[in-house]
Amino acid sequence: MIEILSTGLPNTVQDEGRPGYLDAGVSLCGAMDRPALLAANALLNNKPSSAVIEVALFPFRLRFQAEMSFAVTGAVAPATLDGVPLPPWWTGHAKAGQELRIDPPARGARVVVAFAGGIDVPLVLGSRATDAKGGFGGLNGRGLKRGDRLAVGDAPAMRAREFGTVPDWLHEDWQVLRVLPAAEFDAFDADSLDRFFGEEWTVSADANRQGYRLDGGRLVRTTPRELFSHGIVPGTVQVPASGMPIIQLADANTCGGYPKIATVIEADLWKLAQAPVGAKLRFQEVTRAEGIAALRAQRDGLVRLREAVTLARR
Repeated sequence: MIEILSTGLPNTVQDEGRPGYLDAGVSLCGAMDRPALLAANALLNNKPSSAVIEVALFPFRLRFQAEMSFAVTGAVAPATLDGVPLPPWWTGHAKAGQELRIDPPARGARVVVAFAGGIDVPLVLGSRATDAKGGFGGLNGRGLKRGDRLAVGDAPAMRAREFGTVPDWLHEDWQVLRVLPAAEFDAFDADSLDRFFGEEWTVSADANRQGYRLDGGRLVRTTPRELFSHGIVPGTVQVPASGMPIIQLADANTCGGYPKIATVIEADLWKLAQAPVGAKLRFQEVTRAEGIAALRAQRDGLVRLREAVTLARR
């Protein structure tokens, strides 16, 4: 059991999400930084789908009510256990009564905190992820509050060893988002396409788990027309009448009618999770084969991490 001491509603219980229900109007949800979730669970030998806490508002504090192992990944943020600093992307072992504190990140925007055995909240449509719009999943379908207590699932006995990792993808340029052209890509004029790929875009204050609105040059279509609502997924870059792009994210609606200029590849969605308000972003066009190769490399890295953790814990 853990007790939340200091938090905010943007901090929620998340897991890999709720795929397979977009046709029913249910958002994917799940951790914004999925590789950080999978890495945290790998560090603890948890199942990949084990539920964690996604921290987006700081400082965040919790007290361990029982002895357990934990892991902190995602944004590079100052973290301490009873005042003793912890390295980033680290797994530690806490005794009952100890306090974990995480302060605002020096780099990034969201921290993942995982616990051996995973957070034990009810499954809803096959997932423990919080759907704040729908008001279900996670802890009563809402963000965490001070005084909340969360049960942790049973975990195999592990040696109380502390170690960390530095995944290969963290060395990538966090500002560059690789994209594939989307359905209405050719409907934008040449100047707009040059601007889309050639200029920096700023994450506006209108940014949350549903999507990020970007500030920058206005994008213009050659032939404006109304579109019927159609399916969209995390990473879809839509352009409303204002000409300012909106990137759909984990809690996005399942359909929309704005023109789609591009789609951020899955391997780069974690960069958006770690882009705070005011961050500068650039788009880089890639091929489908390059997008698949990037995702495969990321997944291979996670497999190697889990294998290394298995050896380290023997």
